[in-house]
Amino acid sequence: MGPKRMGGIVLIVVGVVLFMIGLNASESFADQWSEFFTGRFTDKTVWYMIGGMVLAVVGGLLAMVGRR
Repeated sequence: MGPKRMGGIVLIVVGVVLFMIGLNASESFADQWSEFFTGRFTDKTVWYMIGGMVLAVVGGLLAMVGRR
C-alpha cells in the first residue's frame, strides 16, 4: 500500500470523526437553542460537518489515485 493511499485512508477516518463530532454537537443544548431561535446550527457545528465531509471526499480521491 503506497503512501498516497495510506494518507487517503487516514483523511477518510479523520473526516468521518469530524463529521460525527459535528453531528453530536448538533444535539447539544446550545445548538438546539440556537436552531430554535435562528433556524440554524452554530458556526462551529457547521464547520465540523463541512470539514468532515471535505476531508472524507479528499481522502477518498487520494485513496483511489494511490491505487495505481
